[in-house]
Amino acid sequence: MTPFPIGLHLPARFTAPLPARADVVVIGGGIAGVMTAWFLARAGQSVVLCEKGRIAGEQSSRNWGWVRKQGRDPAEIPLVAEAQAIWAGLAAEVGQDLGYRQTGVLYIANTAKDIGPHEDWMVHARAHGLDTRMLSRAELEAMVPNAAGWVGGLWTASDGRAEPWVAVPAIAAALAQRGVAIAEDCAVRALDRQAGRVTGVVTERGRIAADHVVLAGGAWSGLFARSEGLYLPQLMVRASVCATEPLPEVFAGAAADAGFAFRRREDGGYTLAPADFHEFLIGPDAFRHLAIYRPGLRTPVRGTRFLPAAPRGFPDAWSTPRRWAADAPGPFEAMRVLNPAPHAPRVERLREDFARAFPALGKPRLRAAWAGMIDTMPDVVPVIDHAEGAPGLTIVTGLSGHGFGIGPAIGRIAADLVLGRAPGHDLSRFRHARFTDGSRIEPGPSL
Repeated sequence: MTPFPIGLHLPARFTAPLPARADVVVIGGGIAGVMTAWFLARAGQSVVLCEKGRIAGEQSSRNWGWVRKQGRDPAEIPLVAEAQAIWAGLAAEVGQDLGYRQTGVLYIANTAKDIGPHEDWMVHARAHGLDTRMLSRAELEAMVPNAAGWVGGLWTASDGRAEPWVAVPAIAAALAQRGVAIAEDCAVRALDRQAGRVTGVVTERGRIAADHVVLAGGAWSGLFARSEGLYLPQLMVRASVCATEPLPEVFAGAAADAGFAFRRREDGGYTLAPADFHEFLIGPDAFRHLAIYRPGLRTPVRGTRFLPAAPRGFPDAWSTPRRWAADAPGPFEAMRVLNPAPHAPRVERLREDFARAFPALGKPRLRAAWAGMIDTMPDVVPVIDHAEGAPGLTIVTGLSGHGFGIGPAIGRIAADLVLGRAPGHDLSRFRHARFTDGSRIEPGPSL
């Protein structure tokens, strides 16, 4: 199968020389880091963005491409609404189509029992004034013709989709054209500090002095934070995805039933992913953070495959060092692009799921299959806050599979936090200190 243009396969595109000083250094070239740099640059800040591998090389190019309010934790809904407003105008600012389309998001009920959770979530939709509504069997059949076996659904017409492997690199390219220094193959090894305050970073290419640093390292953020003495109980799960060859359109937006999810792409194919399956790779942090994750584990972990050890080179691998010298290569240089293998049997089952739902089309041919590591927190919502114990550091991580859609708002908020401005949203649920101040930590209502 032809690989999609995810970062592992691409030569370095962003090779800016590093200045000795900047107003802000952003660590991580996923959507959260790129959009933070975007809004900082718009505010007149000099910004350096350091990426150990490739811009959007990991989860920001490997996700489903959904941009949704539907099914979110209620605390995230206002942020996604802002993100969607930013997405709507972003292509014009970037000067390139990012694939953003307001084509709606549909959650499908396979049985009458599946309708209950959808109805329960409508409480939050109404509280936030969303256009979400329940669909009858007849309404669903009119929306997705020639499908088999579904009884109803939950529908938000204002939700949308975009193209992950197009959008983030295009935004980064527009940033570079505006003078932001973006350096791929440039791992940040450590923070520089003076009198306890962060004053810059140590990269594999040298030091950069800065007034502020933003940690947006995705699945690697927990490892970096631990090396700096910061408590960030981040874990990750592996998710498999595949892309079909072009097919007749069966639905223009993004949809999921109890077993699989599908999303129309701009090239005429569909991105398919399991809705009920991911893999948890058990490394040292799984034991280290067990107590704080335990409340979430009281809910049955449906569809999770547990593996006895993390592979070599992954952030929580048994062989990955937790401490390293700032003047020598460390784990970020050892694994430039985290590229886990997809679970082949589950990918094959996706073809069967699609054929079962759309028997007239049968099993689709695949263009590519891949996997990504989703960074998550114990309560399945991110950290968006100044770091506790490291003045001058702001953390935006643990996006828990929601990062691509919500990323533009995360970037705007992170930039305002750095600049000392009011973020415009209640961020109390996203505090870094919630893990140490005795707060109750558990997932909120979401789908």
